[in-house]
Amino acid sequence: MSAGPASRPRRSVLYMPGSNERALEKARTLPVDGLILDLEDAVGPDHKEAAREKACAAAASGAYGDREVTIRVNGLGTRWHDDDLAAACAAGPDGIVVPKVDSADEVRGLVAAMERHGAPDGTRLWAMVETPSSVLAVDEIAAASPRLAALVLGTNDLVKELGARHVPGRAPLLTALSMSLLAGRRAGVAVLDGVWNDVQDLDGFEAECRQGRDLGFDGKTLIHPGQVEPCNAVFAPSATDVAEAHELVAAWEAGASSGVVTFRGRMVENLHVETARKVIATDEAIRARG
Repeated sequence: MSAGPASRPRRSVLYMPGSNERALEKARTLPVDGLILDLEDAVGPDHKEAAREKACAAAASGAYGDREVTIRVNGLGTRWHDDDLAAACAAGPDGIVVPKVDSADEVRGLVAAMERHGAPDGTRLWAMVETPSSVLAVDEIAAASPRLAALVLGTNDLVKELGARHVPGRAPLLTALSMSLLAGRRAGVAVLDGVWNDVQDLDGFEAECRQGRDLGFDGKTLIHPGQVEPCNAVFAPSATDVAEAHELVAAWEAGASSGVVTFRGRMVENLHVETARKVIATDEAIRARG
């Protein structure tokens, strides 16, 4: 369970190809917290314009209930980026996801462009951290604009850029993961873990979810509907966690005037109470989704 922002659950955020109408329709029924309707990697060059039209229509439809709906545009400098961004702003999704954001100046330029295109106030920017440049600048990126709501780790691109390998435990990526988490927590924005590629290996997937949870991520980006429910389970506080959090808060409130509070034999400080309250808030936010 992350100690990060708990106002909106982002346990599971699923990439869906913007060109696939059947996938876009199926997404309406999935128990996912968020969707990234993708115009970038999941769409070939010959289908970019059609995908843009379909994804933007889907995002504007209101058909996804309380799921957080975002659109991933093609990156800065590509021939599709400007048109993608203009169309996404007009559609007014919850967020616009931009790949390979490498600097705070790029964040500020993207925000200015969103404002020029008339993006609604509720449409936030999600910046992908997936290059050495973005990792080394992630603190400045995270704090560059109040419109930035999330950092999204692009772990496949990071592995490629580093010349590293995908290995159990992700040792080659731990520095980048931790730097991104530190930056996100300092700036007060959500931080989402990268994808797991082997959709057949659910044991490996769940292990990586647990690692991401333990590191502090708010949730994980996904590439297959079959990953949603196990991801939700890992990133949600357990019934035991929630019950203990309520008991700890009650003990604190009952004994706070004494200056010293113990709970199950442990000394309790305000920081423990804050963590417990975040567990409770996260559980309530998940339950509110139904």
